[in-house]
Parts: sequence; C-alpha cells; structure tokens
Amino acid sequence: MEITHEALLKMFETMVTIRQFELRAFAEVGQRSLRGAIHLSVGQEAVPTGICAHLTDDDYLASTHRGHGHCIAKGVDVQGMMAEILQKSTGTNKGKGGSMHIADISKGMLGANGVVGSSVPLAVGAALAAKRRSTDQVAIAFFGDGAVNQGVVHESMNLAAIWKLPVIFACENNHYAESTPVEYATPIANIAERAKGYNMPGVVVDGMDAFAVYDAAGTAIGRARAGLGPTLLECKTYRYYGHAAFDNPKSYRSTEEEDEWKARDAIMKFRERVLEEGTLSQAEMDETEAKVTEQMDEAVRFSDESPAPGLSELLTDVYVDAPKGSLGRSSHLFT
Repeated sequence: MEITHEALLKMFETMVTIRQFELRAFAEVGQRSLRGAIHLSVGQEAVPTGICAHLTDDDYLASTHRGHGHCIAKGVDVQGMMAEILQKSTGTNKGKGGSMHIADISKGMLGANGVVGSSVPLAVGAALAAKRRSTDQVAIAFFGDGAVNQGVVHESMNLAAIWKLPVIFACENNHYAESTPVEYATPIANIAERAKGYNMPGVVVDGMDAFAVYDAAGTAIGRARAGLGPTLLECKTYRYYGHAAFDNPKSYRSTEEEDEWKARDAIMKFRERVLEEGTLSQAEMDETEAKVTEQMDEAVRFSDESPAPGLSELLTDVYVDAPKGSLGRSSHLFT
C-alpha cells in the first residue's frame, strides 16, 4: 500500500515515541521506587504503529497489560500517560490505575487490562455496537501468544465470525508468555492457522517490519469496514526486556536469540528503508527524535509538578458495596 510522506513521518514518530516513552517511564519509576508492575513493549513498536496508522479516534482499541505502545499509537496524550504511571492526579485515570490500566475513551482507547485475554471480548462488544449502529467503525483486539489458549478468545472469535463483526484480532506473538515459550504451550507453528476454524482470514505478519504490518492491517481493516467480518493477524515480534521489571529474561532465553531479534530492530529497519528509498531524510528523522525527547522531558516535568490523588478520590470511579438495607439487598453501585 502506498504511504504518503506525512504518514511515513508519523509512523516513524510513533515508533520513536513508544520506545522513548517506555525507556523513560521505566527509568523514572525505578528512581522513585514506585510500586506497581510495568511491562515494556520495547522491540514491538512496529505492530501498534502499523495497525493504528489506519485508525481514527472513532475506532476502538482494547489492550493488554503491555499496552503503552497501543495507547501511544492510538493517540493518547503522553503527559497524561506519564502522570498515570507516576501516580499523579493528572494521569489518564487520575493516578489510580497505573501502567496496566491506561485508558482514554475520547481516543477510542478502551483500556489496557491486566487480565490475560480480556481485551478480546471487549473489542468484540465494541464491534457489535458499531455494527448495530451501522457505522464504519472497527475495533482492534490486541493480545499476546499467552492469551491464545484462553477460552474467551475462542468464544469471541466464533461470535465475531458468525455475526461478521468489524473486529481485528491482533496477536502480538513475542514468543514468550512470561517465561513460557510459545512452542511449549501451543501445538501449531502459526497461531494464525486457527482462523480456519472460524472461517476468517488468518495472516502471519513480520511484526518487526512496520510496512508489512501496515499492509496486512490495511487489508484487514478494509474488509471489516466493508462488512466482510473479522481477521486474525499474527504479528511475530519480540520484547527486548523481561516480562516485567522484576523478570530476568536471561533465565529462559539465550543472548544469541536476543541478538538475532535485535539485529532486525523495527526502528532501525524502518530508518534504513526510507533512507534507501529517499522517502524520508536523515534530517527529518533526527529532528523528529529530538522533538520526541523534548516531549518526554516535558511529560516528566508535568508529572513532577502534578499533585498525587487526594483521599477524597479513594472511592470514586470504583465499584463498592452499598450499605446493607439501602436497596433491600447487597448491591454494587458505580460512584
């Protein structure tokens, strides 16, 4: 698919923003000794970038525990994201959700989620709503190879196929579910083969190649908008860091394996291709990287100058038990 100069530069900026944000957030959390898990997607930048380049704010996206890249690619403000991770009231979720629960409904970002596989039924529900309203909206369900054997994933795919819902099942196969290799837990070489059981297209994509992801996603999203139903995209990629901050990946994978994947780094390959083709200049990319670095500095300053959530926020935005007898029975209210 042809990509305009403006779109190319935006894709490069998105990948660089994802990487710089994650590395900076990881460092800032460590310096402050904050509690709460943070899961980095460094190495996987091409997948959300290539997919979300086709989306608008009206489209939906449901994410995973490793969701910073999805949020950024969908347009969520990095200042609000940084403030959320650093537990400030100006965060996207008032500093109460943290890294695994960033959301911004105004951008169609339905939320990151710590429950493995839970993004899939959320996206299917959004796609059902879009179909019932007769809009051309699509929904993206991001999930990892560790979620593919969850029952809810298969139930959701089956339902989406039956009703021809406008949803893309985007599997980020980074080859490890925490420390479990995908070949240990899944008895097929390509997860995309499972699409055959639901009579939907299944496509294996090089998840280290933003152009390959862009092309495959464009086809899938075009089908969905045209009312032709869902697609399963398996994007084979790799996370450079451990499962979370506490995890040492050297305990379950080799340095040689890591080096092989890093030699195919998505940002490096993107840069090499556009320079070779003459579609972006070195100066443009250098300027973009400098701009992103400045944005990260500003995001940290914004967070440092923001207050922590007050005690008055302790029970807002959560489900709580109503006082006994208030409704004649035990109930749950949204406050």
